[in-house]
Amino acid sequence: MVGGFEFEAELRAPGGKGAARRLRRSSRVPGIIYGAGADPVSVSMDHNDVIKKLANEAVYSHVLTIRVAGREEKAVLKALQRHPSRPIVMHMDFQRVSATEKLRVHVPLHFVNEATCPGVKKGGMVSRNLVDVEVACLPADLPEFLEVDLGALDLGQTLHLSDLRLPANVELPALAQGNEHDLPVVAIQMSRTGGPETTEEAS
Repeated sequence: MVGGFEFEAELRAPGGKGAARRLRRSSRVPGIIYGAGADPVSVSMDHNDVIKKLANEAVYSHVLTIRVAGREEKAVLKALQRHPSRPIVMHMDFQRVSATEKLRVHVPLHFVNEATCPGVKKGGMVSRNLVDVEVACLPADLPEFLEVDLGALDLGQTLHLSDLRLPANVELPALAQGNEHDLPVVAIQMSRTGGPETTEEAS
């Protein structure tokens, strides 16, 4: 895990939709911090600051520091509600973390060696089935991302969750649920045009 992110927050009184709308009109994002055996805390944050931090994908897979009421909360971002048509963050849910308790977080997948893998050289096309995956680990072991190496992948071959190389002390909860949860991550398929091509998908 690399350097963290810090959010400045203010306490807010728990309220309904009307209170949340008033906060958003004043460019504040309502949120809540919960978990780790402590009472939930309702907070709000500056919308512009939130947008800037969310532009970095690493914020979704890091233990965050939330400064509120003169203290620091360590938490992960568990849920994010966006406006369906406008670039507005509507609400954020943060889950407190404990150094001694495992947490479950979705981390992004970074695909490497796509252009040089045997399957693409034979005219195949990279087909990504997943862009992130849920991991379980202690906060100190939380990876920023998982690397998916396509270097040896040939035409018609598929990498599954069980093929991923995991950092020490990091687990994939899906694999504990049985073989049917060993989902395909990426495959090399024959390109419809018959020439080398890779799909470009947003991660």
